[in-house]
Amino acid sequence: MPKPASDMPERQRSWVNKRTVSISGHHTSVNLEDAFWKALKEIAASKGVRASQLVATIESERQSDNLSSAIRLFVLNYYRGQSRNPSVL
Repeated sequence: MPKPASDMPERQRSWVNKRTVSISGHHTSVNLEDAFWKALKEIAASKGVRASQLVATIESERQSDNLSSAIRLFVLNYYRGQSRNPSVL
């Protein structure tokens, strides 16, 4: 039987945080795990933009209905590309 989340060690917990982002003046909530927020900020910094600007770009190019999922896929694809071509950052 699985342990309740409160009894799980911290490294096994999934910390999902809700954040509000502004896209073209419209506020929307996005739920992401801390690791995805951190990765999104790192990617944004590497591109010389704010995380909110990167989210706006992801929003404009997404093909799914869920912005949180689109961000996760963007981060995944970004790092997949990094592993294939480590010289790109």
